[in-house]
Amino acid sequence: MTSSFPRTGCLAVLLAFLPLSLRAQSSIQLGGEIPSEVETIYARGLQYLATSQSEDGSWRSRSEHGITGLCLMAFLAGGEDPNFGRYRLQIKRAVRSIITGQDANGFIPNSMYHHGFAMLALAEAYGAVDEETLWEGSDSEENRKSIAETLELAIQLAVEAQQKNRWGGWRYSPTSTDADTSVTGSVLMGLLACRNAGLAVPDETIENALVYMQRNTASSGFVAYSGGIGGGGESMARSAVATLVYAVGQKRDWEEFEASLGHIAERLEHKETSHIHYFYYYMAQALFQGDPESWDRWNRKMASMLADQQSDEGHFSGSYGEAYGTAMSLLTLALNYRFLPIYERF
Repeated sequence: MTSSFPRTGCLAVLLAFLPLSLRAQSSIQLGGEIPSEVETIYARGLQYLATSQSEDGSWRSRSEHGITGLCLMAFLAGGEDPNFGRYRLQIKRAVRSIITGQDANGFIPNSMYHHGFAMLALAEAYGAVDEETLWEGSDSEENRKSIAETLELAIQLAVEAQQKNRWGGWRYSPTSTDADTSVTGSVLMGLLACRNAGLAVPDETIENALVYMQRNTASSGFVAYSGGIGGGGESMARSAVATLVYAVGQKRDWEEFEASLGHIAERLEHKETSHIHYFYYYMAQALFQGDPESWDRWNRKMASMLADQQSDEGHFSGSYGEAYGTAMSLLTLALNYRFLPIYERF
């Protein structure tokens, strides 16, 4: 199942070697100058994450590896060199934490949300982290696997979980027989990142998940939580999730993509009332993929707002803790850099 397929993101790799002062100039050519606040927010946020990481490489707890994955992505998305950079130890500890936290069945706990986010993070680390030095100096001998081996098991777990699910999506447990669009979006993005990294992901699994999202998208662009159109109340975040997976899943020709994109692009002033960092994270990516001009306006507004919200210590308070809030806030702005392959326009 492993592949020697080369990673995408050559431009991002080249930009990583540029001095910080030149990155903004490179970004102008990609479509918009980086807002002045972004560099400061990002530097302070990464410093907070570096000092708040546990010795075992996790953030918050070892049973919530999705949060560790998001923090890992924040470092990689900021262009930090995982092998020689100043945060290389934090990056490697995070990778080791996710790998050793995977159970024998391939599940990365404690829910399929975390499984999806952890899978996404490892897929972005795959090919960038020098695995010859990944375990160097580590006392852990148990569960030493490569990133590819870990991802292969994680993919298989997701595939088998979907096969047991009558809706073609995922819910909180690998054994769930119901599904929702939020968890499905998390797992689907993890699988799409794995496929983008050259790992084998069954086309049927991707297509079934996209069709599940399609069935839950109304002509208005509203996306139901579960149980079909009309279920679960209004949420812009779900429309953003759908827009993103349609774009990355190569379904821009679907009417549902145009509907969900229009729904979010026409509501740039919308304020989500719950799980706001989750909304920021998906809204940024969805607009970036679907409507660059709207993303540019929204991105500038977000940079200014997040600059005001960041604490003196560099963190952001989130619904699942400060590490979560900080990672999600940084990833909301990380599209200014576009270092990650999954952040390229598809």
